[in-house]
Amino acid sequence: MNKLYYIETFGCQMNVHESEKIAGILVNLGYAETSDRAQANIIVFNTCCIRDTAEKKIFGNIGELKILKKIDKSRIIVIVGCMTQQDGMAEVIATKFPFVDIILGTSNIHLLKEKIEELELRRQRKRGKIISIDNTEKPEVIENVTPYRTSYPNAWVNIMYGCNNFCAYCIVPYVRGRERSREPELIIEEVRSLVKAGYKEITLLGQNVDSYGSDRTDGANFYTLLTKLKEIEGKFRLRFMTSHPKDLSEEVIKLIAETPNFCNNIHLPVQAGSNAVLKAMNRKYDRERYFYLIDTIRKYMPDCGITSDIMVGFPGETEEDFQDTLDLVRRVQYHNAFTFIYSPRKGTVAAKMEQIPYAIKKDRISRLIALQNQITLTLSEAFVGKVKEVLVEDAPKENLLCGRTDCGRLVNFSGDKSLIGQFVNVRIDKNKASALWGEIVNE
Repeated sequence: MNKLYYIETFGCQMNVHESEKIAGILVNLGYAETSDRAQANIIVFNTCCIRDTAEKKIFGNIGELKILKKIDKSRIIVIVGCMTQQDGMAEVIATKFPFVDIILGTSNIHLLKEKIEELELRRQRKRGKIISIDNTEKPEVIENVTPYRTSYPNAWVNIMYGCNNFCAYCIVPYVRGRERSREPELIIEEVRSLVKAGYKEITLLGQNVDSYGSDRTDGANFYTLLTKLKEIEGKFRLRFMTSHPKDLSEEVIKLIAETPNFCNNIHLPVQAGSNAVLKAMNRKYDRERYFYLIDTIRKYMPDCGITSDIMVGFPGETEEDFQDTLDLVRRVQYHNAFTFIYSPRKGTVAAKMEQIPYAIKKDRISRLIALQNQITLTLSEAFVGKVKEVLVEDAPKENLLCGRTDCGRLVNFSGDKSLIGQFVNVRIDKNKASALWGEIVNE
C-alpha cells in the first residue's frame, strides 16, 4: 500500500512553490499525494506569519491534528515555514503541540528527507521530536531540490530569496534572511526546461525581484536576467512578483513592453498613499516617485494591468493620511488591489508604535474596498465586446473553463477541459460582479 502525504500551504506564492519542493522530496521517498488529512501517513503544514490572523488560523489547524495522531501514532506531523522561523516560535510549537514530530525553518526545508530518516531512528530509541532552524542571516541557496509541480500550465521559479528592505511592519527579513540571488544560468535553464516541458506561464518569484543581483559581483541584475530570458523560444508568458517601487526601473518597464512573451501586468505594492505614512513604514519612496512609475508604465504599456497591496491603520495614520491613500487609488485606477488591515507583528519596529483603534481600521478598510470595487467594476466594463487571448488554466466545473488575459484578468467561458494549457481567443460578453465572462471565438 502506498504511503500518502498531505501538504497544507498558508500564505504567499513563495510558500506555494516551496510546498511543491516539499512534495518533490516526499514523492522521491515513495509517498503519493492525498487530499484527505485523515488518510495521510505524513502531514506537512507550510506556514505563514505575515499577519496575526494567519498565525491564529495555523495554530487552530495544528491543534486539529492531535486527534489524527492519537488514531495513528506512526503518523508523521511536520511544521515548516515562516512561522517556525520566528524567534522562539519553534519551541512554542513544540511545547504547545507535543504531537508534532519535525519542525523546520524557511532555509532548511531541503533537509526534510534527512530529518524523516532521523525521526525513524529516534523513535526506535524512544527519543523526542526534531527541531532544526537555520538562524544565519544569509543561508546558502540550495539548488538540488526538484519540485513536484502541481499547477500546470503555470510554473513558479525562484530567482532570489530573502529581503533587505526592513519595512517597519514586515516580519519577512527576520524569517527569510538577507537577499540571496540564484545563478542566472540556472534560472535561465529552469525556465527553458519548463517551456520545453509544455508549461505556458512562468512566474519569477522573489520578495523584491528588482533587487535581483544586488548581492552578486558579476554585474547580473534583474534587467540583464530578463534580456536573457527574452531569448528563450516558444509560445509562453512570463510574469514576475513582487516589484518594489524604490527599485523598479524604466529600462525594465520598457523591456517588458517590447517583449511579446512578457506579460503587460505589474504588481507594484504601494502600501499607503501618504508620504508621512510611507516614511514611517520605511518604504524608501514617496507618492511622487510612485506616480512617476505609474506614468512610465502607462507610457510604454497603456493597457497594462496594474495591481497593488494597500494597508490601512498603520500606527500614526490620520484621516488625512487615509484620504491621501484614497486619492492615490482613484488616480492610479488599479485593476485589482489586495487590501488589508495592519496588524502588529512581534519583533518589527511598528509593533512598538502606538496602535490605532480597531474600529477606525475597520471603517477605513470598508471605504477602501468600496472604492476599489467600483474601480474594478468600471475597468471590467471596458473589456466587454473585446476579444482577448486567454491561457486556459482550469476547469472549475463541467464545461466551464477559466484563464487569464495577458494583463492578468480572470475570464470564465464554456469549453472542454482538454483545452487546459492552450491559448484561446475569447470574446468578452459580460461583466458579472467584476468577473469577466465570454465565449471562445476563432479569430
